[in-house]
Amino acid sequence: MTQAPATPKNGRRRHDREIIALAVPAFGALVAEPLFVMVDSAVVGHLGTPQLAGLGIAAALLMTAVSVFVFLAYATTAAVARRVGAGDLPAAIRQGMDGIWLALLLGAAVVAFAMPTAPWLVDIFGASDTATPYAITYLRISILGIPAMLVVLAATGVLRGLQDTRTPLYVAIAGFTANAVLSVTLVHGAGLGIAGSAWGTVIAQAGMAAAYLVVVIRGARKHGASLRPDAAGIRASARAGVPLLIRTLSLRAVLMIATAVAARLGDVDIAAHQIILSLWSLTAFALDAIAIAGQAIIGRYLGADDEKGAREACRRMVEWGIGCGIVLGVLIVLARPLFIPLFTSDPSVKDTLLPALLVVAVSQPIAGVVFVLDGVLMGAGDGRYLAWAMLVTLAVFAPVALLVPSLDGGLTALWWAMTLMMAVRLITLWVRTRSGRWIVTGATR
Repeated sequence: MTQAPATPKNGRRRHDREIIALAVPAFGALVAEPLFVMVDSAVVGHLGTPQLAGLGIAAALLMTAVSVFVFLAYATTAAVARRVGAGDLPAAIRQGMDGIWLALLLGAAVVAFAMPTAPWLVDIFGASDTATPYAITYLRISILGIPAMLVVLAATGVLRGLQDTRTPLYVAIAGFTANAVLSVTLVHGAGLGIAGSAWGTVIAQAGMAAAYLVVVIRGARKHGASLRPDAAGIRASARAGVPLLIRTLSLRAVLMIATAVAARLGDVDIAAHQIILSLWSLTAFALDAIAIAGQAIIGRYLGADDEKGAREACRRMVEWGIGCGIVLGVLIVLARPLFIPLFTSDPSVKDTLLPALLVVAVSQPIAGVVFVLDGVLMGAGDGRYLAWAMLVTLAVFAPVALLVPSLDGGLTALWWAMTLMMAVRLITLWVRTRSGRWIVTGATR
């Protein structure tokens, strides 16, 4: 019996199954991570306002540090996926171990820098006299968990590259549950106060890192991959991460500029901006899940020398990005009567929020394509272009955003500037994708 020939419809179904299998668990893991801070906030909030303010400052510093090093996950995913596509699992795991060793080195460096400078870092944020001691206490303890956090990033990249996003989901759920139990027990049960919350997070992160290491080490032993640090491999992982670090820092600069501009517009505008930013971040998790699937799938196709498969997967994921963007935009519009009252009852904030929120809704299809193409190029290991593209985007966005207060544009104008930022990213990423220069096949780029 002869096999039925492949059809475009069958190809789309195959890509759809791959995208869903990787993106859905990835979304769950992405959502689980911010819940750490939410649980700590809920528990510490019952201790008092100064403690909660201190937690807010320390958590912002920690989240910034971790987000800066997210390249550990992105670069490792692409490199490991290529070797999986090439059929060389020992080399794939060896590459992953290089990323994990790099994470440990960077984590140690962060601890060495941040531990003595914790009071200075807290002071930069302008903490009040009452909140400062709590912020320093939480930060100094939580810093000890940074190496584990970075190992989690790198190990997550290893498993994503191995086309496994389910294990990171299970580990994230277990870590969130452990953190919640430990936080309540240590803060209130043991009477450690805000220090108990910090220790709970450190222990939970260490447990997550240990779980990942067990999985990776088991895979290394199964396939005969070395676990010892390799200086050349660690340097290669660092070189691959530098462009993605530049990209991430540029994106963080965009968000910081937007927040600074909103603050200059007044209290009502900054309050509304923070509400919109929280929703924008939530939609980003959904779109980033597709991007993560893109990193793993594209890397695997290119490693297998399957240029046609990579192009077809890219095309299908763009369609997914557009579709998800449209759905998210419609949901924002329909859910606004339910969403807005959860954050504010101030009529002036609501009036300021609504038109800007509609701009966000309109921009979601653009964001959908941007996230997907970002993931595709990351999966291809095209980090250098991503760095330059994000620097160009920052150069276009910054002057436009900074003009908003002087032109009396208000928050809606600021979010049109944010939409311009996404449009510039779309153009730069689309041009690169259409050129085909991102397609470099083989086990290494």
